[in-house]
Amino acid sequence: MLQLYPNLIIDVLKNVRYPGNGKSLVENDMIVDDMRIDGNKVSFSILFEKPTDPFIKSVVRSAEAALQQAIGDELEIKGNISAKFRHQLPKAPAKLLPGVKNIIGVSSGKGGVGKSTVAANLAIALAAKGYKVGLLDADIFGPSMPKMFGVEDEGIYMVNQEGRDWIEPIEKYGVKMLSIGFLVDKEKAVLWRGTMASNALKQLIEDAWWGDLDYFLIDMPPGTSDIHLTLVQTLGITGVVVVSTPQEVALADARKGIAMFRDPKVNVPILGIVENMAYFTPLPHPEEKYYIFGEGGAKRLAEELEVRLLAEVPLVAGIREDADNGEPTSLKLQAAELTGNQAYLNPEAEAFKILSDNVIKAVEERNSTLPPSHKVEMQR
Repeated sequence: MLQLYPNLIIDVLKNVRYPGNGKSLVENDMIVDDMRIDGNKVSFSILFEKPTDPFIKSVVRSAEAALQQAIGDELEIKGNISAKFRHQLPKAPAKLLPGVKNIIGVSSGKGGVGKSTVAANLAIALAAKGYKVGLLDADIFGPSMPKMFGVEDEGIYMVNQEGRDWIEPIEKYGVKMLSIGFLVDKEKAVLWRGTMASNALKQLIEDAWWGDLDYFLIDMPPGTSDIHLTLVQTLGITGVVVVSTPQEVALADARKGIAMFRDPKVNVPILGIVENMAYFTPLPHPEEKYYIFGEGGAKRLAEELEVRLLAEVPLVAGIREDADNGEPTSLKLQAAELTGNQAYLNPEAEAFKILSDNVIKAVEERNSTLPPSHKVEMQR
């Protein structure tokens, strides 16, 4: 079977010219965002100004011939290219978060595996590399980002942009951050039904001034819930990072979480798996490793499901202490970057550096082989 992906088709169409002005179909923005790839069969539409355009048939034939020649006779393209006309296209709604390039969910099959710690450190590690990063704490019933960022007593403020008032994210450690924890009493349990929780979360997305971001991370609740469905129906999520510990109980739940995102109705790409608490290393003996929760479980799951193993994060007291103190471990990456002093780095900081490097690679690969993300439209 041919290895087909949208960018391959687009690259070929860059060489197909529209006779009316001599520019390529891509330069003229004539390729409609409706491409479908099913095995060797490819279908899509070419956009023309009006049905009376004299070049419709010749352009379609030229596109078919170019694709057949570039890809081979196995490609099923003849008769699968249709013509559309600009007046037929519905007016596109205003894009949510127009300045955000990549939206990454950080998820886990169960609680207690360190998902939020990984999300916070990943956000700061990306910021340490110079990227513009946002972080949304969507763990409605267990928000922890205010504690990890040392901003528990901060309030919500508004900022006026483009003629209206927006919620202003708190910026710390180079990361713009909002949490449901800013809207509730931290001493009390959140007793909200699913609809209330979903509406509060959507407000933090739609009514906040996130501005331009390279990466917008979402710390999702553990498990699978209404909140996950709200997120995929509100945003086009670029991909998901799944966090698990090596033990079989956690891996079984991680497998279920991955299955939810891979369900055809959801279809959100999995960027990879993070094995948290992969091994214990005593501070006086950093070369020693003790596999308290089992060895290599997430690596085996990644191989089984054919996804990346993004990082193995050790179980060390320093990660917990840093988070409790509101100074996540990845700040050591920022210190090393600013000073050029590698002495700031330790095994746990290195693990988060590896994680950020691999997430960047996974996102780049995903964006080069898959079409842009769209929010999920699900039947009620």
